[in-house]
Amino acid sequence: MSSTESSSRTADKSPRQQVDRLLVGLRWRRLEEPLGFIKVLQWLFAIFAFGSCGSYSGETGATVRCNNEAKDVSTIIVSFGYPFRLNRVQYEMPLCDAESTSKTMHLMGDFSAPAEFFVTLGIFSFFYTIAALVLYLRFHNIYTENRRFPLVDFCVTVSFTFFWLVAAAAWGKGLTDVKGATRPSSLTAAMSVCHGEEAVCSAGATPSMGLANISVLFGFISFFLWAGNCWFVFKETPWHGQGQDQGQGAGQESAAEQGAVEKQ
Repeated sequence: MSSTESSSRTADKSPRQQVDRLLVGLRWRRLEEPLGFIKVLQWLFAIFAFGSCGSYSGETGATVRCNNEAKDVSTIIVSFGYPFRLNRVQYEMPLCDAESTSKTMHLMGDFSAPAEFFVTLGIFSFFYTIAALVLYLRFHNIYTENRRFPLVDFCVTVSFTFFWLVAAAAWGKGLTDVKGATRPSSLTAAMSVCHGEEAVCSAGATPSMGLANISVLFGFISFFLWAGNCWFVFKETPWHGQGQDQGQGAGQESAAEQGAVEKQ
């Protein structure tokens, strides 16, 4: 019994010891430096960006009142959301005749491309910042000794900076189109029953776009964070050291030439 209990205790301690070693090996002070602190901000705003865009849902609507007293007022409520394939969103348009009661209609437009690109970029940024933070905090000696890691980090940072600018601008334009397509006035304009004299159509409540607007803001904030981080990552690359060495070498050469001239 004692041998089994001791083996179970050692088995229980081994995972705990590994976790303790991992936590002890983390250099938390790296988070106080710009290189680590900005990575934390990038991680947070990536979550805010793809979370606010991917979880958005809204409603638009209208009311149709037929001039025929036999039919009541019909209320139309259309729900839409990410990934904003509005052309697949159905709703029933009431008809003011005795032969049929309604007709299936669809919203206009497919704005899934900029929305999905925006969310996908946010997810990739989320995972990359986690990997970069683990490398900064736990394996910092490998990051500083191996010149390839800073170069790869710099190239990836520049790439994410460009993609965030493109994604935020594209999603901002796409969101403007989504607002135009889901406006209640656009809904009534698309229904043929509202163009005749047999019905009176009224616009419903305008959909709330606050969460979607915030996602665009988070996208541009992410762009500025990644753009600002380019300089701090560049300082870790050999290119920055070579530039300083060349500057120092040029300064020494000019000083030597000036000393030679003074001796003459």
